Amino acid sequence: MPHAPGDPERPPLDDAVGRLVRPYTVSEGRTEPTRHFDLMTMVVATGTALRSDLGLDHTQVLDLCRAPVTVAEIAGLTRMPATVIKVLLSDLAERGAIATRPFDLAVRGTTSAPDLELLEALRDGLLKRL
Repeated sequence: MPHAPGDPERPPLDDAVGRLVRPYTVSEGRTEPTRHFDLMTMVVATGTALRSDLGLDHTQVLDLCRAPVTVAEIAGLTRMPATVIKVLLSDLAERGAIATRPFDLAVRGTTSAPDLELLEALRDGLLKRL
């Protein structure tokens, strides 16, 4: 659902130029997560209430985790590098706000192999951002 301009829940993005805050500012310059996540790690919110010391980006990521979601999906939806997302997810995991598990095709409602075309499009999109 689109957000109204000036909405505090709206990520700091400008459609013409992209993110207005540098991604590594969001992670306070940290580039190494304290927990292990790969792009296909499934993440889900636990419902644990968070202290107010976390920023808007942590809240945005946590909101995306209401239903099981992969690290790659979070990075794509937030337009942030996966490394930054992994740092934010580490912060959330340390506070007990998220739980993780390896990607499981049965959880995603299918027993077939992942869509190769979709995975290639995701790879191409990520490569363009590098």
